[in-house]
Amino acid sequence: MFEQAPTFMALLRGPELRFELANPSYLKLVGGRDVIGRPIRETMPDAVEQGFVAILEQVYRSGRPYTAHGARILLQAEADGPVDERFLDFVYQPLRGADGTVTGIFVEGADVTERTLAERARAESEALYKGLFDAIDEGFCIIEFLDGPHGPASDYVHISANAAYERHAGIANVVGQRLREMVPDEADAWVARYGEVMRTGKPIRFVQELVATGRLLELAAVRIEPPERRLVAVLFQDITARHRAEQALAELNATLEQEVERRTAALMAAEEALRQAQKMEAVGQLTGGIAHDFNNILTGIGGSLEMIASRIAQGRFDDLDRFLSGASAATRRAASLTQRLLAFSRRQTLDPKALDINVLVDEMLDLVSRSVGPAIAIETACASGLWTTHVDAGQLENALLNLCINARDAMPDGGRLTIATANSSLDAAAAGERGLPPGDYVTLSVTDTGTGMPPEIVSRAFDPFFTTKPIGQGTGLGLSMVYGFAGQSGGAARIRSQPGTGTTICIFLPRHAGEAPRAEAASPSLPPAAGAPGGETILVVDDEPLVRMLVVDELLELGYTVLEAGDGASALKILNSPQPLSLLITDVGLPGGMNGRQVADAARIARPNLQVLFITGFAENAVLNHGHLDGGMHVMTKPFQIDVFTRRVKDLVAAAETGRSEAEE
Repeated sequence: MFEQAPTFMALLRGPELRFELANPSYLKLVGGRDVIGRPIRETMPDAVEQGFVAILEQVYRSGRPYTAHGARILLQAEADGPVDERFLDFVYQPLRGADGTVTGIFVEGADVTERTLAERARAESEALYKGLFDAIDEGFCIIEFLDGPHGPASDYVHISANAAYERHAGIANVVGQRLREMVPDEADAWVARYGEVMRTGKPIRFVQELVATGRLLELAAVRIEPPERRLVAVLFQDITARHRAEQALAELNATLEQEVERRTAALMAAEEALRQAQKMEAVGQLTGGIAHDFNNILTGIGGSLEMIASRIAQGRFDDLDRFLSGASAATRRAASLTQRLLAFSRRQTLDPKALDINVLVDEMLDLVSRSVGPAIAIETACASGLWTTHVDAGQLENALLNLCINARDAMPDGGRLTIATANSSLDAAAAGERGLPPGDYVTLSVTDTGTGMPPEIVSRAFDPFFTTKPIGQGTGLGLSMVYGFAGQSGGAARIRSQPGTGTTICIFLPRHAGEAPRAEAASPSLPPAAGAPGGETILVVDDEPLVRMLVVDELLELGYTVLEAGDGASALKILNSPQPLSLLITDVGLPGGMNGRQVADAARIARPNLQVLFITGFAENAVLNHGHLDGGMHVMTKPFQIDVFTRRVKDLVAAAETGRSEAEE
C-alpha cells in the first residue's frame, strides 16, 4: 500500500531528519531526487528556502503535528532546471519511541494543484461575473419559482439581485424575499407574466408601473436553462423621468402654436436689442473716426490762423496765401465730412496695375526684416512661373507688412516667418469654400510659428476693431483692412490657425491675363530732407497734408532738418535706414492698418533711445494705453497751439542730444 498509494509519503528519522522511506509518489513530486539516507536540508534546498524544513524541525522539537491545505511550494529538482509550482495538502506527524520521545516524522499528503487552480479560476470568474453584475446600470435579478398554497409555481423568490435593482425598483434587500410577501396585491399578475416565460421559454419585453413605489419600469425577462431549474432572469430600468418628459412634450405639442408665437416674439425682441447694440457700437466706432478727422481739421485751421497771426506780427505778408488756402481747404473738408456720414462704409479708391508679386516680395524683404527684428527668422517660398495679378501694389505692400507685423507679435519669444506665393486653380467646390468664383488665382501667404488662435478667435479675426492685443498694442483694424482690400481686388483672405502651432493668412488675388511690366529693380529711396543741412533731423508722420505742412514749416522755422511720411509703411522705410534722427513726431491714426504707436514700437527695435512725440485726437487715446507710455514717449492732443508745440519739440530734441552725448561718453 505504501508503494502504490496515490498520495505521497515519506519517513524522516532523527534530529537531522534523514529520509528512511519515500514512496514513488513522493519521489515523483520532488523530481526523482536521490533522497534515501540523506538529510532533508541536503536534498531539498528549495524546501529549506521556503520554510517547510523549519516547520518539520519545529514538529520534531515540539512533538505536535502540523497540517496544511493548499500550501504553495516551488520545486526545482536541478539547480538550473525549471521551477514547478505545486499546491499540496499534507500532514507532518511526529513518531515516538518506547520512552515517548520523538524519533522521526511521518509525512503524508496529496498534490491538489489541479483542484486549487480550478477553484482559483472559478473564484476569479465568479468575481468577474459579480463585478459585471453589480456594475451594469440596469436593474437585474434572478427569480426561482416555488410551489405554495396558491398552487404549483404560484410564487417566486429573488435569489440574486444587483446593486441597480434598488435604484430602479425602489425596493431594498430584495434577495430572499418572496413575491407574495412583498406585494401580495400585485403577485398574481407578476406570477402569470413570468410564469409564462418559465413554462414556454419565450422571452418578453413590456412596460409596467410598480404600484408599491409608483415607478414606471421597462422590463425584459428570459428563462434560464434547463427548464427544471425554474429560473427566470429579469432586466429592467426606471423610465419614470423619461415618461414624464414625454408627457410634458406631448402637453407642449398640444400648445405648440402658442409657445412658438411667444418664443418668436421674445426672439424678435432679443434681435431688436442686438441690432440696437450693434447700431450703437457702429455709431461709437464712427464717432471715433469722425472725431479723429475733425481734430485734424481743427488743428489745420487753428494752426493756419496762428501762423497767419505770427507772420502779420512779424510784418511778413508774402506767403499768407498758403496758410489761407490751407484753412479754406480744411473748411471745405469739414463741410464734406458731414456728407460722408451718410456713406461711411464707402470703400477706398484703388489703383490696380499688372504686378508680379514675387518682385514685390523680394523688394519688401529688407523692410520686413527690419520691422520684425532679429529674433525672427524669415523664409520665402516663392513659386517659379508665378502668374501675374492685377492689384494696387502700394496697398498690397501695406497688407504684407501688416501681416508680417501681426506674425511678429504672435511670436514674442522669436520663431520663423514664411512668406510664400503660389498659383492656385480653384474648382467650384474649392472656390465655394473660400467664397470665390471658380478660376485661377495667385496666392500670397504669411505663416508664423507663434501662439496660434482658437476657432472662436479665428471666426472674428477679420472683424473691424476686434483685437486680442492689450490696450495700446492694437486697434483691430489691420486684418479687417487686409480682408477688405482682398475682397475689393476681386479675391479673398482666409485664416488657418491652431493654438500652439501657429497661423497662416492667405490672400487670394485673381490671375491677370497680361504680363507685369518689366522694370529695373531699384532700392527704395528716401524722401528728400527739407531744411538746412547740419541741424538735428526730425521725422514727421501724418496722413493729413495740411497738419503735416504746418508742423514741417514750424520745424523748418526752428532750423531743424525735416523728413516727411504720410503712412506707417513710408515711415518704416526711413526709420529702418541709416538716417540719423533726433525725434519722431507721429499721428496715432494712420492709414494702411498700421497706427502711430505700432510705428513707434517698430522704430524702437533699431533705435531703442529714439524720442517719440504722439499727436492724437481723444478718440485715439486708447491706442496709447490711456497715457501710460514707455520711457521717451510723449503725447500732445489735437488741436494744439503752435507755440506750445515748438516748446515741446525743443525740449525733446535737447533731451535726445543729451542722451546721445552721454551714450558716446
